[in-house]
Amino acid sequence: MPKTPSPCIDVCKFKREGHCIGCSMTKAQKSMFKALKKDAHRRGFIEMLTAQQARLGRYQHWELAYRKKLAKKKIAAEDVL
Repeated sequence: MPKTPSPCIDVCKFKREGHCIGCSMTKAQKSMFKALKKDAHRRGFIEMLTAQQARLGRYQHWELAYRKKLAKKKIAAEDVL
């Protein structure tokens, strides 16, 4: 299975108190994800991020955009989300 791709959906505007309006990651979280080598850790990060998005609100668009990214890379969304 290919490595879990970054949750970044190429918006990269940190306008919500340091959180990206596209994916909800902070700049520190983006760096942290890049440092994760094990796929289990990357999937765990995605779980944490979706919980963060639910807490912050206004991120309903992210899952659809990320699913498209996964499909383009031929990765089953069920393996990641």
